[in-house]
Amino acid sequence: GKPEADGTMASLGALGARLARFARSGFAAARAPALAYGAAAGAALGGGLLLGPYAAHAQAGASTSYHQPSAASELSSSALGGGSAALAAVSAADAQAGGERTAPWPVFTKAEVAEHASKETRIWVTYKEAVYDITEFVDGHPGGSRILLAAGKSIDAFWNLYRQHVNTRAPMEMLQAMQIGVLDPKDFAAADIDLSDPFANDPKPSPALLLHSSKPLQAEPPAELITDAWITPNDLFFVRGHHPIPDIDAATYTITIKGRGIQNQTFTLEELKSKFPKHEVVTTLQCGGNNRAEFNRVRKTMGIPWGCGAMSTAKWSGARLSDVLVACGLTDEADAENKGVEHVHFDGAESMSASIPMTKAISRSGEVLLAYEMNDKPIPRAHGYPVRAIVPGSVGVRNVKWVTHVVTSNEEAQGPWQRGIAYKGFAPGVVNFENIDKSAIEKVPSVQEQPVMSAITAPRPSEIIEGETVDVKGYAWSGGGRGIVRVDVSADGGQSWRTATLREGSEQKLHKAWAWTFFEAELPVPAGIKSGEQMKIMAKATDSAYNTQPESVEAIWNVRGILYNAWSRVSVTVDRPAPIHSINYDKNA
Repeated sequence: GKPEADGTMASLGALGARLARFARSGFAAARAPALAYGAAAGAALGGGLLLGPYAAHAQAGASTSYHQPSAASELSSSALGGGSAALAAVSAADAQAGGERTAPWPVFTKAEVAEHASKETRIWVTYKEAVYDITEFVDGHPGGSRILLAAGKSIDAFWNLYRQHVNTRAPMEMLQAMQIGVLDPKDFAAADIDLSDPFANDPKPSPALLLHSSKPLQAEPPAELITDAWITPNDLFFVRGHHPIPDIDAATYTITIKGRGIQNQTFTLEELKSKFPKHEVVTTLQCGGNNRAEFNRVRKTMGIPWGCGAMSTAKWSGARLSDVLVACGLTDEADAENKGVEHVHFDGAESMSASIPMTKAISRSGEVLLAYEMNDKPIPRAHGYPVRAIVPGSVGVRNVKWVTHVVTSNEEAQGPWQRGIAYKGFAPGVVNFENIDKSAIEKVPSVQEQPVMSAITAPRPSEIIEGETVDVKGYAWSGGGRGIVRVDVSADGGQSWRTATLREGSEQKLHKAWAWTFFEAELPVPAGIKSGEQMKIMAKATDSAYNTQPESVEAIWNVRGILYNAWSRVSVTVDRPAPIHSINYDKNA
C-alpha cells in the first residue's frame, strides 16, 4: 500500500534511489532482472519525483529481460504525492553514494527558472527533476546556439530528440556538475507530462524527397529527378535544417538593419516590398556537405550522408541588400571601407547566424537579396518564410533563413556556423579535433565560395545498360558565379574522354553564372566490355577560371565531409546479346 508518513516516505525514497542507481549501472539488467524491476518499483514508491530519472533508467535497463512497463507506470500514478521528503531523500542518497553533497538541494519553481534565460540573468535549464546553471557551458556547446532554445525551460524534449545525449554517460555527467537545485515537486509533476515536441509544428516534406532526418528536417530529391527541371520545383528543393522551423506571422514580422557605420532601421515585410525595387535572380544553393556519402566510402566523416541532391535551383525575388544598406546610410564599398565595415551578418529567428564579406553584400553585381518569393510564390516555411538571405555563388549556410536582423560589423558572425568547425575545410590528415587548439581552428577560414563540381544523375549506379550506347546526364556548377566552360565524360574509367553537350544554364554570363549547368552525352559502350561486366562512367567539369575537378577522393577527404568535388563516378552493368555464330555445313551431305 501507499505509505502515509513522511518518515516512511523518505526511507522508501532513499531505498528507491539506491536501487535505481544500481539498476542504472547496467549490472541489474544483465545479472538480476528482478532487481531492475524492483528498482523501478522502489523509485515509484519513494515518490513520483524519483520515477523520471531513476525508474526510467531501471525500466530501460531491464526491458530486454523483464517486461513490466505497465506495472511501473501504475506505481508512478499511485505515488505522485511523494512530496519534499522524497526530494530530500534523493539528495541524501546521492551524497551517500558519491560522497559529495550532504545538504538538500535548493528548490526552484518553473517560474523562477524561466527568469534565467540569458547570460545577463544566467541561463538555467531543467532536466527531469533537477535545475542546472549552464551559463559557462553555452559557448562550448557542441551543438552551437541551439541550446539557447531551452533557456529558462526544460531540455527533456531536446534530449529525447537528439539521442546522442542519452546514448552515452558523458553528457549526463557533464550536466550533473552544473546542478544548482531541484524543481518544485508541484511543477515537476506537471513538467513530466507537459513536454512538447519542438519539431511538432514543422511542415511535412514532400514524399518525393529522400528523408535523412525529420528532427531537424533534412531531405534531398532523388538524383533521377534533379535534371528533370533546370529550376527546381519548391516541393523538390532540398531542405537543410539546424533547428525547429519557425512559424512567423508575416503581419507582425519585422527585420532590423543595424551595426557599424549605418543608421539603425526596422522594416515590416510590406515596407521591404514597397520601399525597395523588386529584384529577381536565379541561383543554385548547395549545402556544404553535398555528396558527403562519397567521402564516407573512403572514411567516415561528420554529418548527414548527403547524396548529390543537397543542391537545388530557384528563382528568388526580393529587395537587393545593397539598396537596403544604402537606405541605412552605407552608400558603397568605399564608404564601408572608411567606416570599418568588413562583414555583414544575417541572424535568423531560429538562433542561426552567419556572415558574408562586405564586398559581396554591398555590391549590386553581387545580387544579394533579402528575398520574400521563391519561384514567384511566397517562400515556403521550410525555406525561410517570410524573408531569407540569398547570396548567389556562396555556400548554402550563408543563405540564412527567417532573417530578423542584418548587422554590419568589423568582424565575422559569432557561433559554430561561422567560426566553429562546421563549415571549415581541414586537411586529410586531420581525422578528429582532440588535439587541436581553438585558436588553430579559428585561423582556418570559413567556406564562402565552393569549388567546381559535377554530378552524374543518369544512369544510376547498378543500372542495366542494353544496346551499344548509353545516355549520360548530369549537372555542373562552380561557386562565385564562375560559369562552366566544359564537362568531359568517360565510359572506360577515365582512359579516354569525350566532351559533353552543355544544355540549360550554359547561356549564363561566364562570370555571373549563379545557377548550375546541365550536360548530356551519348557514349558508346567500350568494345572490350562483355555482357554482365561493369562499365565505369565518369564526369569532370572545368569552370571559367579553368579550375578542374580533382580525380582522387582521398586527396580531398576531410573530417567534416564538405567541399566534395572529385570526379563524378557511376558504375553500370552492360547487357549485350550473345553473339550469333555462323554454321558451316556440307551442301553435298
